[in-house]
Amino acid sequence: MAVSIRDVANHAGVSVGTVSNVLNRPDAVAATTVDRVRQAIDELGYVRNDAARQLRAGRSTTVGLAVLDAGNPFFTDVARGAEDAAAERGLAVLLGNSDERKQREDAYLALFEEQRVSGVLLSPTSETLASAERLRERGIPVVLVDRTAPGSDFSAVAVDDVRGGDIAARHLLDQGRSRIAFVGGRPDVLRQVDDRLAGARGAVDDARGATLEHVETDQLTVLAGRDAGAAIVARKPADRPDAIFAANDLLAVGIMQALVMMGSLRIPDDIALIGYDDIAFAQSTVVPLTSIRQPAQLIGSRALDLLAALIEDPNRVPETIEFEPELIVRASTGE
Repeated sequence: MAVSIRDVANHAGVSVGTVSNVLNRPDAVAATTVDRVRQAIDELGYVRNDAARQLRAGRSTTVGLAVLDAGNPFFTDVARGAEDAAAERGLAVLLGNSDERKQREDAYLALFEEQRVSGVLLSPTSETLASAERLRERGIPVVLVDRTAPGSDFSAVAVDDVRGGDIAARHLLDQGRSRIAFVGGRPDVLRQVDDRLAGARGAVDDARGATLEHVETDQLTVLAGRDAGAAIVARKPADRPDAIFAANDLLAVGIMQALVMMGSLRIPDDIALIGYDDIAFAQSTVVPLTSIRQPAQLIGSRALDLLAALIEDPNRVPETIEFEPELIVRASTGE
């Protein structure tokens, strides 16, 4: 049976109110009494019910964070940025991995509501924000992460992915490449991927004689990239691209693995390769990977800043923060 605050009071020979003061306002209690109560806590193994305390106070010190893929180092860094900013405010972060599935996202949002979180950071799986709307209607503010929502009144922090796609494609074109393959995702599934493709397509359309194809994948993982890379290697030489723009770095790593393991194509001599996110080990791949950098930790920390402001003032005017992507050139595109 769990030890109660009354058990601690009886063991220490003080009132329940005194134990409560020791836990919440120790400066208001005599030092000798504080020592006696804390000794009783240690001897009995008492653990305070913080959730109940927060419920009585009407305010939680916990926020929720739902990301698309906790296995992607980009989202790990987003979470780290959010956690660091939360810790400065005495907040804790509950992390949920939607795995790019709407059903799992909804389940985590329901769990966050059950846990009475003060607010939610959400990297949404789809254009539909109905679940986020419901949370907000119930008094739980929501800030979008790695996605903006034009036309909505949600605060958001993201990178301009259309611009990122444009930068990536123009870099490949500047390297003399003309047959570009964009690898990743399916149309109208993830806005971020669609925007990166749209930016690349715009750059290629502006270039005379250049082409762009979309090689679709079901997932944005290393394994999916490896499969896509193997399929490209298996093509006839005339049908192969001379450059690949991967929708994220995990796909790019898988593509690189396929090209290196199959051994018939050299990076960047035969095929240049660029990724997106600039995750930590992009520079440590067998051929250092050129990538489009997103400030992941900064995205997480600024999103938490916006959420904290909404928790303090629910009527605050929504704000969108959009960072500029940055080209990081390495050997995979022939620096």
